[in-house]
Amino acid sequence: MAMSGAGGTPGGIGEFLLGFVLAVAGGWLLMNQVVVSGGHWNLWGYNSFGLSLAPFVIGVAMLFFNGKSVVGWLLLIGGLVIVIAGVIANLQIYFRPTSLFQTLLMLVMLFGGIGLLARSLRAAGPAR
Repeated sequence: MAMSGAGGTPGGIGEFLLGFVLAVAGGWLLMNQVVVSGGHWNLWGYNSFGLSLAPFVIGVAMLFFNGKSVVGWLLLIGGLVIVIAGVIANLQIYFRPTSLFQTLLMLVMLFGGIGLLARSLRAAGPAR
């Protein structure tokens, strides 16, 4: 059996590893600059997180009574979607102040690494 390159293609393994390291390092540095905090679940000035759990709790109760209840499954799944959407909608995401050079360096590492990964996995063929 002949040994092939990255992904079974004749691409270079060294190029693949360099691209992987660059993409991981650039992604980590970029995500390290992001601050995520939670917001408040307010509905007309009141905390509404408990209200968003109502369909989920009712669905769980219905499924404990009858595990084949279609309405119970719909309430359970709908309640989970409401909770997950509410958590995502109430996130506050900030990019920490950083220099333009550092930001460009992070982006070049991330997307340059992704480009090297893609090029190493491409099957070698005639140049177009």
